[in-house]
Amino acid sequence: MVNLIGTYECKVDAKGRLMVPAPMKKQLVPIIQDGFVLKRSLFGNCLELYPMQRWTEVMQEVGKLNRFVKENMDFIRKFTAGVKIVEVDTNGRLLIPKDLIRIAGINKEVVITSPIDTIEIWDKDEYEKAIDTPPEEFAELAERVMGNKSVEGNGLS
Repeated sequence: MVNLIGTYECKVDAKGRLMVPAPMKKQLVPIIQDGFVLKRSLFGNCLELYPMQRWTEVMQEVGKLNRFVKENMDFIRKFTAGVKIVEVDTNGRLLIPKDLIRIAGINKEVVITSPIDTIEIWDKDEYEKAIDTPPEEFAELAERVMGNKSVEGNGLS
């Protein structure tokens, strides 16, 4: 698993090409030749870019679902809807298919950010809305999500 770090503002050209920022590209060097999977996000109005190895791991988990359960098939169908294999070209650009640009509402200015082992691609305005949370609300969220973790169990303090 690759632990990606950083948030970057970029532009997408009229053909849907995104120039991957140099610091992000440097982190991707060990995995760039394997390619990526690009899909709509489950929880935000953005796209998720999975390194191929991570996508394979995710699909192994999804593949364990019983496909004779309608709810499972509904999830699988929606989870994989619009999935595309993409590559970073020799010029360091990633071509975002038009249908995914439309789905995520991406205009010219985008933000790419890396929540651990994937990359999210957001329209800049949508990203700003998504992270625009008053500090006290974020503190409450952090406490609910991380507050019951112990130092012994996972290294958190």
